[in-house]
Amino acid sequence: MTVINNRYEFVYLFDVENGNPNGDPDAGNTPRIDPETGFGLVTDVCLKRKIRNYVDVVKQGAEGYNIYVAEKGVLSQTREPAYKTEEVQKLKKKDEQIAAARNWMCANFFDVRTFGAVMSTKENNCGQVRGPVQLTFAKSIEPIVPAEVSITRMAVETSKEAEAQEGDNRTMGRKHIVPYGLYRAEGFVSANLAQGDKGTGFSDADLELLWQALGGMFDHDHSAARGKMSPRGLIVFKHQDALGNAPAHKLFEAVTVTRREGDGPARSFTDYAVAVDKGAIPDTVAVDVKF
Repeated sequence: MTVINNRYEFVYLFDVENGNPNGDPDAGNTPRIDPETGFGLVTDVCLKRKIRNYVDVVKQGAEGYNIYVAEKGVLSQTREPAYKTEEVQKLKKKDEQIAAARNWMCANFFDVRTFGAVMSTKENNCGQVRGPVQLTFAKSIEPIVPAEVSITRMAVETSKEAEAQEGDNRTMGRKHIVPYGLYRAEGFVSANLAQGDKGTGFSDADLELLWQALGGMFDHDHSAARGKMSPRGLIVFKHQDALGNAPAHKLFEAVTVTRREGDGPARSFTDYAVAVDKGAIPDTVAVDVKF
């Protein structure tokens, strides 16, 4: 596979309708929110989890596309095969073994090759990998107003609970939702961290799979808690080389999302207008609106 030669940045838009896009376990699993501004937040870790799950579904463990940070995984056991390879076992020096094991992990695990990983623990030390792909927290375009909805369960777990409620097996619960929110995340793809002896080997094929995941990952992540989540835009900036031809923040500023005229809170993507100011983007940076 050909390692990427160009630097990229991208803007990713997605929305949620009557769901909780990323609950905060420290706040009763309510939607994450900036307490000072009221804007909704979705962590980069949450988005990376969905990308990992999508790749796992699509590739089904194909060679080079395993997932290191898998759900219910035991990381030290996942790294163990790296130390059983002939290349690592024939080496005598510890630092050489770690370097060889690191390269094996990059070659075999998509998420290590893409996002990097800290694997420098005592057991099966594979060093640290700085990934070429990074994401910011996603932030809602406007402040959100989470709603708490009461729900009823018509059954109880044990006969003891049923006796205590004298045959009335209804129990009450609550769901936290965002009625509607459009979120924006920004991302970076560094060719320098993919290339060379210390690079991860992140390839053009890996990059295409990343774009594919951003477009399809919500289709494989539906749940009662998350409601309806949909990708709404992916604007990719491609530089002419690995160093890049414009500051990332200037490219991000060229993408604007504004409310269309109308009364009341936003309740659908059509309430917003997305624009790319191509006049603010140098000719040395190509713009690709993927969806």
